[in-house]
Amino acid sequence: MLVDLHSHLEGRVRPETAAELARAAGIADPAGGWGQAIRLDAPADLTVYLRKVASTYPLFHSRDAIARIAREAVEDAAAAGLDYLELRFGPVTHARAGLRVEDVIAAVAEGMTDGSRATGMPSGAVVAALRHHDADVNVALARSAASFAGRGVVGFDLAGDELLYPALEPHQPAFAIARAAGLGITCHAAEAGPALAARQAAELLGATRIGHGAHILDDPQVLAWAAESGIVVEVCPTSNWYTGAIADVRDHPAPDFRDAGVRLVLGDDNPMQTGSDLRGEREVLTGTLGWTEADLAELDRVSIAAAFLEPGTREALTRALERT
Repeated sequence: MLVDLHSHLEGRVRPETAAELARAAGIADPAGGWGQAIRLDAPADLTVYLRKVASTYPLFHSRDAIARIAREAVEDAAAAGLDYLELRFGPVTHARAGLRVEDVIAAVAEGMTDGSRATGMPSGAVVAALRHHDADVNVALARSAASFAGRGVVGFDLAGDELLYPALEPHQPAFAIARAAGLGITCHAAEAGPALAARQAAELLGATRIGHGAHILDDPQVLAWAAESGIVVEVCPTSNWYTGAIADVRDHPAPDFRDAGVRLVLGDDNPMQTGSDLRGEREVLTGTLGWTEADLAELDRVSIAAAFLEPGTREALTRALERT
């Protein structure tokens, strides 16, 4: 069962699509081509990582371009054998003159729906507020996301540079709006920041899932809280290596989380930047981190339970898992 619960739309742009969309917008090709511009050269830190992801932002220049990127992301995931994909994206980043935040969300929802209809693979969009945006901007974004609840948008997230913008309190009003609309809540936390950031995300924002959370392991009390509370950690081992959250992929805390009783799900984060998709991440778990088939089976069960799904889709995935 391949369930991807942490993947960014901006990190799934095909290089050939990037070249076509760039030409249509009059954007010069980068030196070395779009494949090189998008792909990370080596591990660094979160700031460098996010700068590389941002290389795709100019390509989200029209509603048609955004819908195409979203549709192709779903198609590529289905072609890779995925059973379900959640795609998160930052609409405010892509809004511009003639392209409102609502238009960006609508385009992503339309593209993902088209991709799911064509492939038969279900998918859901997760709207990401960004840490460096003002609270009022994220409140307006939450209202827009809430208006698409049940129409392609399934969740609300907080992303961005945790090193430069660690505070969560300013974003509480936005997350209250998202929760009231029935959207699932996740938050990038304890990726570059301290372990306590994960607990704060749950307590201040209502997050039921934590993106990355690699530093939870640094604090025994927070680790114990994570296991006892039932919070779900979205692990992305290769990405954590590239962001500098861990020194080596062999040092990823997934086995320690598992042994401590923390519930885990898997994501590929930005696969075009790191070169590792969800299947590659499962291979990291088994080939590098020593996970067994029983561990993967538990991962699959938790993934279906923790996904931001409509009941009918959850039941269908559960039946499919039982058949494997």
